[in-house]
Amino acid sequence: MSNVKMRIWALPNLAIAAALFASPAWAQAETEAGAGDEIVVTAAKRAENLQSVPISISAIGGDALERARVTNVDDLVTKVANLQLTSIVGDNTPIFALRGVSMSDYSLNQSSPVATYYDEVYKGNFAFLGVSMFDLERVEVLRGPQGTLYGKNTTGGAVNLIARKAKLGETSGYFNAGYGNYNRIDVNGAINLPLGDKAALRLAGVFANADGWFKNVVPGKADLASVREWALRGTLYVEPTDGLRMTLRGSYSRQTPRNYGIYAQPEAVNRPGLGKWEIAANIDDRRLAETWSVALTTDIDVADWLTLTSITSYDDGKLSFYEDTDGIAGQTLEIPYYDKASQFAQDLRLTSDTGGPFDFILGVYYNREKVFNRTTFEIGKDVDSDGLPGITANDCAVGFPLGCLFNNRFTQIKKSFAVYTDLKYVVSDAVTLRGGLRYTNDRGRQSDFEANAFGVDGVLVTNLIPNSELRYKTDNLSGKIGIDLKFADNDLLYANVSKGYRAPSFNAQAFFDPSELSVAKPEKVTAYEVGAKLQFAGRSITLNMAGFYYDYRNQQFINVDPATAAQTLLNIDKSRIYGGEAELSIRASDMLSLRGGLGVLSTKILRGTVSGVNV
Repeated sequence: MSNVKMRIWALPNLAIAAALFASPAWAQAETEAGAGDEIVVTAAKRAENLQSVPISISAIGGDALERARVTNVDDLVTKVANLQLTSIVGDNTPIFALRGVSMSDYSLNQSSPVATYYDEVYKGNFAFLGVSMFDLERVEVLRGPQGTLYGKNTTGGAVNLIARKAKLGETSGYFNAGYGNYNRIDVNGAINLPLGDKAALRLAGVFANADGWFKNVVPGKADLASVREWALRGTLYVEPTDGLRMTLRGSYSRQTPRNYGIYAQPEAVNRPGLGKWEIAANIDDRRLAETWSVALTTDIDVADWLTLTSITSYDDGKLSFYEDTDGIAGQTLEIPYYDKASQFAQDLRLTSDTGGPFDFILGVYYNREKVFNRTTFEIGKDVDSDGLPGITANDCAVGFPLGCLFNNRFTQIKKSFAVYTDLKYVVSDAVTLRGGLRYTNDRGRQSDFEANAFGVDGVLVTNLIPNSELRYKTDNLSGKIGIDLKFADNDLLYANVSKGYRAPSFNAQAFFDPSELSVAKPEKVTAYEVGAKLQFAGRSITLNMAGFYYDYRNQQFINVDPATAAQTLLNIDKSRIYGGEAELSIRASDMLSLRGGLGVLSTKILRGTVSGVNV
C-alpha cells in the first residue's frame, strides 16, 4: 500500500473557522471515522472502545488536532472541559489543573499532580516535556485520581500523548507547510517505510519559527515571545515471530525562542506610556529546552489469553532561561533558572483476555529520577549602595539585599517502586465489577543544597544556607472499586471510588535561612464519581457526563512569608472539590462535526494554616 499526501496552508488565523465547522468528535484513527465507528483508547492499559471504559476521558484524534492547529500541549485546554493550565516557564511546559487539582509551586524540580505520559512513558520533570505535539495518533485526557494503573503524581489525572505507529507493509507519508503573521513558518511531516515483511520504520519531524509578538521598546533589545523549535522522532516496529511485537522509539527536540515577556502591574507605575502589546525588557535572552528520549515497548503473547508487556525508557533533558521577572527595563528583580534531569523507568505487566467473566492486569514499576537545579534571585543589580565607583560585592554587603545575587543549587534523586493490579469481573451482560490496588514505595534525597549571596561581580558575600541534605521515605496504598451498568443499546452508567497519591516534594525556593529547607508530605485524594456514556441517532450523537466529589488532603503549597520573604513548602490540611462535566459530540455528516464541552467546579479549603493565618 502506498499513500502520500501534501498540504500547503497559510494564514493560521483561518484555522479558527475550520475548528468550528469541521472538528471531528472524540478520537479517530488516521483515516476519517464515520458515524457508528468504534473509538479505541488505551487509557486503562488495554485497547477498548471509549464508550465502554468507565472513566471520564476526553480523546482527540491526530487529524482533529491538525485541523484545529493544536501545535503545543498548552492548546489542549481549549478542547477539554475542566482542564486548565499555568504556563509559568514557557510554551510546552504546562502546569495542568484538572478538576481543580494542580500545584502552586513553580519550581523546576517539582512534578505536577496531573501527570503527562508520552506513549506510556511518564514525564515528570519539566526538562522532559519538550516539543511533543506532532504526528500524533491521539491525545487522551483522564480525569480524576489514577492511583491504580498510573500511580504516584496522578491525584488530578493524566494526559496521554500517543504517537502514530510504524505500519507493516505500507509506504506512506505526508508533508505540511505554512506561513503566517509574525513571519511564522511551520513545517511538519512523516514517512512510513516497510523494512521487509516483518519490520517498518516511521520518521516524523516538525519545525516552527516566528518573530516575537510582544513588542520590546528598549533600544537594541529583541521582541519577546518568539518561536524557534524543531523535533524528530523515529519509530521502529518489528514482529520477528508470531506472538512477539517490539516498538523502539527515539526522539529529540530543541527549543531556543526569545523568552516570554512579563506584563508588569500596576500598569500606571510599571508600564507608563506602553501599549497593550508593548514591553520594556532589558533581558531578551533565548530560552533553551532540549530533550532526548528512547523507549522500547515489547509485547509477548505468553498464551492465547495472556500478554506480557515491557516498557523500558530513558530520558534526558535540560531547561534554561533568564526571566525578566520585574517586567521593567530596570534591574529590580531578575531570575535565571537552570534544570537538568535524567530518568530511567521500567514497567512490566501481565494482561489477560480470557474471554470469560474474569480478567486482570498485574504489574511492577520502577522509576529513578535525578535532577540538578540552580536558581538565582538577582535583586537591584543596578543599585550602588556604597557610593564608590562600580557595583561590587561591597554594595551587596552595605545595601543587602539590594545589589545582591542570591543563588541556591542542589541535586535531587527520587526512586519509586510499585506493584499494581487491576481486576474486572463480569457478573452478567448488564453488570461488571471492577477494582484495583497499587502499593508504592518512594524514597528521595536532596543533597548538596547550598545558598549564598554574591555581589554583582560574582564575589561571595556570605553563606546563607550551609551544605545540607534532606531525605524522605514513604509507603502508600491506593486503589479503586467500581461498578458498571450496561444497557441493551450499549449505553453505560458507572460509579466508582478511587484514591490518588502525590509523592513528597523538596523545597527548591530556600534562599535565606536553613529553616526554609523542608519536605512537603504526600498529597492524597479520595474521589467519588458517577458517570454516564450515552449514544443516540445511530451513534452519531454522543453525550458523556460525570459528576464527582473529592476529599483532598495535604495539598502541597509554596508559601512566601510577607514579613521575612522566606519561602517554605508546606501542606494545606484539608480541602473539598466537587463538580462535573458534560461533552457532546454530533457527527452531522462526513464533512461536519460539532463538539462542545461544559465543566462546573467548586473548590474550598476546609482546614489549613499559612503564616499563622487560618485560610
